[in-house]
Amino acid sequence: MEIVVALVFSAAVLFGTDRLLLWLERRGHVNWRRKGRRQLSEAPTARLDSMLSDHTRR
Repeated sequence: MEIVVALVFSAAVLFGTDRLLLWLERRGHVNWRRKGRRQLSEAPTARLDSMLSDHTRR
């Protein structure tokens, strides 16, 4: 009986976490299930890349 209670509790926690993350996604705080990941190749490159590139100074 204890294992059934533990499984029901675990399912309730997972369901509640999923609903919380979906609510945060609607408000624009996280990307959870609906929007998916953003494409990093579309993100602008940082100027730090040019500073760290391997080139010699004269």
